[in-house]
Parts: sequence; C-alpha cells; structure tokens
Amino acid sequence: MRKNNLLIKGALATIVFTLLVQCKPSDNQNISTKTVNNEGNPSSLSIVFVETDSLLSKYDYSVELTEMMIKKEENIRATLNEKSTNLQKEAQDFQRKLQNQAFATRARAEQENNRLVKRQKDLQELNNRLRNELAAENQKNSLQLQDSIRTFLKEYSQKKGYDFILSNSGLDNILYGNKALNITDQVVKELNKRYSPSSMKSKK
Repeated sequence: MRKNNLLIKGALATIVFTLLVQCKPSDNQNISTKTVNNEGNPSSLSIVFVETDSLLSKYDYSVELTEMMIKKEENIRATLNEKSTNLQKEAQDFQRKLQNQAFATRARAEQENNRLVKRQKDLQELNNRLRNELAAENQKNSLQLQDSIRTFLKEYSQKKGYDFILSNSGLDNILYGNKALNITDQVVKELNKRYSPSSMKSKK
C-alpha cells in the first residue's frame, strides 16, 4: 500500500508542466515572426517561469485533491486489512479443527476448505477492484487539475502579455532563472482566488 500511496502523491506532483504556454492574443504565429537581432535570435520575448512543486503544494485544489486521495487509500487499506484479518482467523480455526478431527466427515472438511479458498479469491478480487478504481479516480483528478492550471495560465499570460511560461521542476527544464521572473506566488494567489472548495465537498 505504501507504493500505491507514493503513486497517488507522485501523480499529482508530476501531472502539470511540460508546459510551454504560447499566449499573446495577437501572437498566434510561430516564434520566428518575432523581431530578430543581428545574431538571428528572437528578441523582445516576455518569458517567466513557475516552480511546479511550489505551485502544487500551495494551490488549494491540488492540496485538497491529494488529501482526499490519501484518505480514500487509507480507507481501502483499513477495509482490506480487516477482511484479511478475519479470513486469517477463520483459516486458523479451520486448521485447528482439522488437526483435532472436529469435522464430522471428510466431505464437510472439504466443503469448509472450499469456502475459505473462495473467500481468499473474493478478497483478492476486491483488492484489485478497489485499487483499480482508486487509480482511475486519481488519473481523472490529475487531468482535472492539469486542465485547471492550463486554462488559468493561458488567460493569465494573455492578461500579463507573457510569450512563454516555463516550468521549473528541479533541474528538469530551467538550469538558471532570475528570481524576478519567478511568478509562482502570483499564480498561486490568483488560482486560489478562483478556486471554490464547494466542488470538492461533493466528491468526498
């Protein structure tokens, strides 16, 4: 279950940005249409970046999604552990009766054994079903979170006149960035203004 828990957190932590948002409302053309300097490089570009990890850890929607999925995983773990413990006790009781020759007939012992085997199979099927449902819900939530941020950044970049909003997640995309170009806090502030927690309550 610990692996599954990490997958839940990891999915929410990696979903959003391989993100280059090309934005200005009047600039739907290729970047090569920009003013070019003597070295043949584009100039006068407005480029900023967002720290992905910080955004996901501070955006209320992301935080609540993560907490909700962790709680669901914990509930699944508790349910499966309880059923597994009960089945183990029944199996131990069966073994004790078998050793003490407590069953009236061999057929009765085989009947009880078959029942326990079916219980074990049913428990495994329940485990697989609950985990698959959890993974599917997590994927759905991840896509919704991604869409929420993409939609906002497109509008935000048009409003601010940004040509590119880059993602900074460790050393993946930006090796160096001037702190003045880091708009993470502004983006988080605006995202949280738009977010309505009521939509989350209906999912719980």
